[in-house]
Amino acid sequence: MGFIDTAALRLVEGYRANLSPRKGWNCASGVAGGGTCSTVIRDSIRDRGAVGTAGVAARQFATCASAARTLRRSDARVEGVCCCGPIPIPFRF
Repeated sequence: MGFIDTAALRLVEGYRANLSPRKGWNCASGVAGGGTCSTVIRDSIRDRGAVGTAGVAARQFATCASAARTLRRSDARVEGVCCCGPIPIPFRF
């Protein structure tokens, strides 16, 4: 694993260890039963490297956005923060 891969993995792990527990919510993909964005991206960095993860990350963020739309249309009461982008956005369904 190269420097960029290690740095990207440390960023994701830092997010998971320090920021994610403090925000108190999962991403919509995780709430809907899929893998959370950070888990999918972390695993992809380990398997494909940081550069190879770009497409995986884009697909995961699209999946998360789709899950958020589905949850919004359901009768479920869900609150959280969408982690699908550079700025976490609070949501309530």
